[in-house]
Amino acid sequence: MEVNYKLYRVRELADGDEDFVLAIAAAFLEEVPEDAARLKKAVAEADFYTTYQAAHKMKPTIDLFELGVLDDLIIVQDWGKDEKVNEDVSSQLKTVLDAIERAAEEIKSDFNL
Repeated sequence: MEVNYKLYRVRELADGDEDFVLAIAAAFLEEVPEDAARLKKAVAEADFYTTYQAAHKMKPTIDLFELGVLDDLIIVQDWGKDEKVNEDVSSQLKTVLDAIERAAEEIKSDFNL
């Protein structure tokens, strides 16, 4: 449990309410993989605006669950925001997507979702 993500901040917000922790974990599974797919497609298509939007939306959740890839996500976000045509963010994107996939699988298992 909590190898690919951390619940310290979530539990701090929950203030002992385990139903709240479960709801936040479920929200992660509902939103983040979908946003990650949107981000992957946007980067592949050099859709800077959508890249920026998707990455920006994901930042608070990636940070809350402490996936350890916030800096990489910000690089991808800034690539979209600043339309850095001549830069390659594929390695940072892969790092982010892999971390999300590992965390999502572990959360599913840990919370029986």
